Amino acid sequence: MTHRLTPKDILALGFMTFALFVGAGNIIFPPVVGIQSGEHVWTAAIGFLITAVGLPVMTVIALARVGGGIDALSSPIGKAAGLVLATVCYLAVGPLFATPRTATVSFEIGVAPLTGEGDIPLFIYSLIYFALVIGISLYPGKLLDTVGHFLAPLKIIALAVLGVAALLWPAGGISPATADYQRAAFSSGFVNGYLTMDTLGALVFGIVIVNAARSRGVDNAGLLTRYTVLAGLIAGIGLTLVYLSLFKLGAGSGAIVDQNANGAAILHAYVQNTFGGTGSLFLGALIFIACMVTAVGLTCACAEFFAQYLPFSYRTLVFVLGLFSMLVSNLGLSQLIKVSIPVLTAIYPPCIVLVVLSFTLKWWNKSSRIIAPTMLVSLLFGILDAIKSTQLKAALPAFSQHLPLADQGLAWLPPVLVILLVVAAIDRVAGREQVTVHP
Repeated sequence: MTHRLTPKDILALGFMTFALFVGAGNIIFPPVVGIQSGEHVWTAAIGFLITAVGLPVMTVIALARVGGGIDALSSPIGKAAGLVLATVCYLAVGPLFATPRTATVSFEIGVAPLTGEGDIPLFIYSLIYFALVIGISLYPGKLLDTVGHFLAPLKIIALAVLGVAALLWPAGGISPATADYQRAAFSSGFVNGYLTMDTLGALVFGIVIVNAARSRGVDNAGLLTRYTVLAGLIAGIGLTLVYLSLFKLGAGSGAIVDQNANGAAILHAYVQNTFGGTGSLFLGALIFIACMVTAVGLTCACAEFFAQYLPFSYRTLVFVLGLFSMLVSNLGLSQLIKVSIPVLTAIYPPCIVLVVLSFTLKWWNKSSRIIAPTMLVSLLFGILDAIKSTQLKAALPAFSQHLPLADQGLAWLPPVLVILLVVAAIDRVAGREQVTVHP
């Protein structure tokens, strides 16, 4: 007998997927876009939503079509290259950047105002925080219960309160847009969507979502795909509503906070202004729940992935990943973000190309002939964009500063479109030759 999910379980799976996506970064970066884009806020919002909602949902759907694993999705570029890509993605959204960031952000917003920003308070907090993360992650089969039915609804209620407040009680008028958003609001929003890491997160979470459905006894491939797609769509709707409300919150906060403030400062100022003394407690609880859920999802996904290739059990890897993430988190939020920006700028383009082209596989005679060279070009130009965001910028040749869309952080896009046209033509010619030779 084929097991099916009840409507309640499908909704819980969608809530779990939404909760896995919405970490601290998803709450912090939209207000920054809102306050800096000023009168161009909704143009910037469209660009942001493409990379922070559209691409993650596309990624979840793409993974569902191949069974939920990044290894299957990346098969057109070869096993070795696919494994390298998967490893980089898992490390980036796992123990190197995203998982430690959940601890540092929740500390700086919820705890640091009470204890100060010293090394000892951060260490004690991270120790307790990752002990909880490890404890929940040891039981991945319980994720639908612990996250989908309990933690995710708490997060959604808290986000709903914040979103409704942003719509009903704006703190002030809209500030004039900064130079970047006056020049290129759409592309600035598009590139800032990278910082949420949601597309990389989707590549990682895909298998977690599928396994959560399997934990309810669903083993039919068609049903697994259907439930995963539904979960992705529910999560996408939730993300869109959250981002729209946070854009509104940021855009209306120009009167109470400096336009160059980070997202944590904008949220803190708004909540204090709107909710008074209880605001800090509310915001701290919201960020803590958001971060904890994301950290658990990332730890589970990374442990399941590396258990396939390393001589360690899932439970051992949960402890190793949790402890490593704890150590990295003690570097502090500013240092983590500083290092992560160039890495994300480099690896996002090939991931975008892989996801988008995965929907075109039936168009080609040989998909590897299309996807591999296109991803390679996107990676090379992504690395070029990444270097521009570091102190090594001066070492780049002069022509790199004058490439089409270079000033908007999208220098990789025109070359990718050109190489795609070239390899598509080659694929068509090679396909016809093959038919001629082998009638």
